Amino acid sequence: MMPRTARSTVPFVLALVLAAPLPAQQFTDASGDITMALAGDAIITRAMSPFTEPGFLEMRRIIQEATIGFVNLEILFHDYEPDIIPAEASGGTYMAARPEIAKELAWFGFDMVSRANNHTMDYGAGGMRSTTRAVEAAGLAHAGAGENLALARKPAYVETPGGRVALISVASTFDDAMRAGAQRKDLRGRPGLSPIRYEREFVLPPDGMAGLRRALGSMGWRAAGDTIRFMGETFIAGDEAGSRTRPHQGDLAEIVEVVDAAKRQANWVIVAVHAHESAGEREVPADFIVTFARAVVDAGADVVVGHGPHVLRGIEIYNGRPIFYSVGDFVFQNETVPLQPADNYERYGLGPDALPADFYDRREERSGGGFPANPSIWEAVIAVPAFEAGELAEIRLHPITLGHGLPRPQRGRPMLAGRELGLEILDRLARLSEPFGTELEIDDGVGVIRVR
Repeated sequence: MMPRTARSTVPFVLALVLAAPLPAQQFTDASGDITMALAGDAIITRAMSPFTEPGFLEMRRIIQEATIGFVNLEILFHDYEPDIIPAEASGGTYMAARPEIAKELAWFGFDMVSRANNHTMDYGAGGMRSTTRAVEAAGLAHAGAGENLALARKPAYVETPGGRVALISVASTFDDAMRAGAQRKDLRGRPGLSPIRYEREFVLPPDGMAGLRRALGSMGWRAAGDTIRFMGETFIAGDEAGSRTRPHQGDLAEIVEVVDAAKRQANWVIVAVHAHESAGEREVPADFIVTFARAVVDAGADVVVGHGPHVLRGIEIYNGRPIFYSVGDFVFQNETVPLQPADNYERYGLGPDALPADFYDRREERSGGGFPANPSIWEAVIAVPAFEAGELAEIRLHPITLGHGLPRPQRGRPMLAGRELGLEILDRLARLSEPFGTELEIDDGVGVIRVR
């Protein structure tokens, strides 16, 4: 028989063993190692899974092999049901695709989608809700749109072998009626998107300010001091003429708070921002976007991924975290949306008997070729940042083409770019990244940013 003293020691030792914390390395999702496949705007209206080109399947493999895949959802999933009513304003093309098309994004290997963009409310609350049902049926986590402002701001979470990932989605480009409204205890909120508004100031030299004061004075408008507010715009005195933008402080404070909270609930935080606004040239982000991106990194974001302008923008490494100001388009099939409302036909002088193909033809003709004529719209990258032990190690940039110059039934579907075009795309991205102090190398047709 075991001595009494020995028997009494066993529970004590066992309790110490059970109480001791297990080494973190036994939990792979706490290791701080993760790769992310980040793609841009997905205006996807047609099935992708039937295609088998090597460059297409290799692109899919890149997405699938990452720990987590992200894309911006710039389409609405619905079948024009009775509650799907065209809004008075849209992002241009009133977006629509069959709900089952959402599963094509999951087929690619994407796990999460952002939904705050200038098409979120093309078909009002009905279109937003139908899209929610479709993405959830496809198993895609989503953020950026909701029944009120708090729900639109709310992060989405995905569990991965590399840790829990949070997604926060916001947009700066939208018609104001698309913006979600706050809920009160006595009245429900307004369905819509999560906004990051911005404020703009025009800078005028002394003679310019003097001329503005005289002009306003002639209309009976009293304008004094170094700041003049007129017709919703702000004019300030400065040495050189120009303009500058800054984030709306209320929106920024709310989003920073959400990012901070998400970082306490997840290992990784991705902030997606849909922004068309530029600083003169389309490829250069507006001032407020840069300020916003750095502020959310300071609040805990691990990655900021931009989209919206339909072209590439530069990459910045800020405090050890990547900011992709725009990775361009991923799928661009805005010419095969099944139907358009009367407003769009009338905008191009087309009558009630015109058909969708007539609308797309006329739009392209009236815009001098429009998007189909601009090669840079159809060239993008899939960005794959890799983190090791919690720190950014490197970024791999895979150039893709969406088929510029192909007929309408083909263009808009992505695949890896050939060597010559791929080098052109990466050279352009390297030039756009230089002002942010980012060096991009090219290794066997893939862009590489080495951080460690």
